[in-house]
Amino acid sequence: MTDPSPAEGVRQRNLARLLRLVHLEGPLSRATLTETTGLNRSTIADLVAELVRAGLVEERAPDPSRRVGRPSPVVAIASRVVAVAAHPEVDALTIAAVGLDREIVRRERIDLDHVLTPEETAALVAQKIAEWRAGPLGDAHIVSVGLAVPGLVRTADGLVRNAPHLLWTDSPVRDLVSAATGLPTVVGNDATLGALAEHLYGAARGIDHVVYLNGGASGIGGGLIVHGMPVAGAGGYAGEFGQNRPGIAAETDRRARGGVLEDEVSRTLLLDAVGLTAADEPTLAEALAASADPAVAAEVARQRGILSTALANAVNVLNPSVVVLGGFLATIAAPDLDGLIAAVGAQAMPANMEGLGIRVASLAEDRLLIGAVEAAFEPLLADPTGAA
Repeated sequence: MTDPSPAEGVRQRNLARLLRLVHLEGPLSRATLTETTGLNRSTIADLVAELVRAGLVEERAPDPSRRVGRPSPVVAIASRVVAVAAHPEVDALTIAAVGLDREIVRRERIDLDHVLTPEETAALVAQKIAEWRAGPLGDAHIVSVGLAVPGLVRTADGLVRNAPHLLWTDSPVRDLVSAATGLPTVVGNDATLGALAEHLYGAARGIDHVVYLNGGASGIGGGLIVHGMPVAGAGGYAGEFGQNRPGIAAETDRRARGGVLEDEVSRTLLLDAVGLTAADEPTLAEALAASADPAVAAEVARQRGILSTALANAVNVLNPSVVVLGGFLATIAAPDLDGLIAAVGAQAMPANMEGLGIRVASLAEDRLLIGAVEAAFEPLLADPTGAA
């Protein structure tokens, strides 16, 4: 395969730029694309026509409310282009089909009474895709699969080095899923992908310095955005906040001798407090909010206190503009965000607290799935006609 000529390379970059703009911003008029890119109208028309032929975008009639000047057709993502996201956890496998227009067209949670193996994960994802192709997604163009895994994922090849709660070690999950589905597959750490989703579309949209912490059934993971770019680290393992050991002022607050953050601030302990064995995020949040048991309130307060210390450490080291909390961390933070900020501020350097915001993830349960498909769509967004 020969390298593209300079002219072909420019055209490819322009196609990618247009597709990414419409993907990130939603439907845009040709006039807006012309103004945003600085390309002339005929070039925009030609590039849009190529993306239409590739089945990636469609043109719609102009907005009838526009009464001044020449009407400009609207360019929108073609609704049939989708990727599949999967999030394996210790208690469930969540699978979704998400459009390039970011619409979640199918979403299913498969509750489990055992821990998934990598092979079972691949088989379940392939089975669900086959069901959807034979039914509701019969006319869809499924381009790829993205997996959000609660563990250390090597960037170079998608190898899951260690997902301790799933008992996966050096698991070639990417290759297993790709072989089972026949689709290109990407694998990433779930919290890193959640940070990407919240940065692009959620609570941290437009913010260049972000710390994201995700609380799930497998513990606490994290992601970093620095200068507007995700930070993965040398091997892809950055952001493991849950493995740090926070200071605990009162010995009576300690639940695990020598435990790390995710041992002390724990979804399992919250479930135990409200008498549940398993629950999705909304169910746990409702149970905590409805409880009048002082012991439940005490457990939430204990976890918030330890979380505030961990956040103060992160704020001192990284000096973010915003900290975003997802999963059960959002659940225990949301009732009193101001109080949590005050608790963090009491332990952090005052200069690092200036302008700091602490927010809950606005994409809620969908954040990890959206992050996974964002990674899955990246080859298509980078080279629209080649990947398509």
